[in-house]
Amino acid sequence: MLLFDLLKVCYPALCPEESKIHLAGWNGEEDPLDVYLAGSFNEWQSWQGKRNFERPYVVSLIALPGEARWLLAGVYRSIDSAFYEADNRYQYKLEPLSEFAELEGRLVAKFNRSGRQSYLKAEVWHAGLSVLEILPEPLSIGEFPGYKALSLTWDELNLVVKQSIDSWRAALSSVAGVYVISDTATGQLYVGSACGEGGIWQRWSDYAYSGHGGNKEIQALIALDGLERAKNFRYAVLEIADTHASEKDILARESHWKDVLMSREHGLNSN
Repeated sequence: MLLFDLLKVCYPALCPEESKIHLAGWNGEEDPLDVYLAGSFNEWQSWQGKRNFERPYVVSLIALPGEARWLLAGVYRSIDSAFYEADNRYQYKLEPLSEFAELEGRLVAKFNRSGRQSYLKAEVWHAGLSVLEILPEPLSIGEFPGYKALSLTWDELNLVVKQSIDSWRAALSSVAGVYVISDTATGQLYVGSACGEGGIWQRWSDYAYSGHGGNKEIQALIALDGLERAKNFRYAVLEIADTHASEKDILARESHWKDVLMSREHGLNSN
């Protein structure tokens, strides 16, 4: 089903000829997915360097990890704009349309973008936008789900660390253990461990800030493809231990998991 066909069911007045598609992706400084999950997306997109929203409606989509996947942030009515000479930027007044509230953060669209253009005339591109899935719940970072249910993308890990969410920080800083990073682009695995003060929280904070955490194998991937490469990674805990467990014991368990998952032979571990 085409995206605009579904959107018109919710709001019949919406038509491609009067709409601008905003494809919000990593800009080298901020990830709009982090901004969205933090609840600040509309304020963030309202500031523009050019007159990008000079149409009655704006359909905003945020890049998700994986190929050609975009999350619907919302559909907005562009009411007004003002130019601030000191900032050399425009600020738009964008009113979210309540008719799309049930789809915000849930609808995932498929679109193969040609080039890096972020502001598209909908009548030109709408035929290439289709509905991929509708998530059962809006995408969000909730409370810590438990070690067994833990599975984070790099974007999500960034948000958890930047916001220092209490339940996550408390749970992950209180345990040492062994973790696995899955490269969803290749299927390769990296098995690592954390021990001592700060536990897994401290180790994963390093990944959030740098993308590679100092691991030379992952660092090589990012050096080749840029920080964008980290968006393919998922993080999970294989087993936990007390932060007072000896480094020798933790490293032995790490080696065990490398053997089980064959991450030396077929993954990203070199030792």
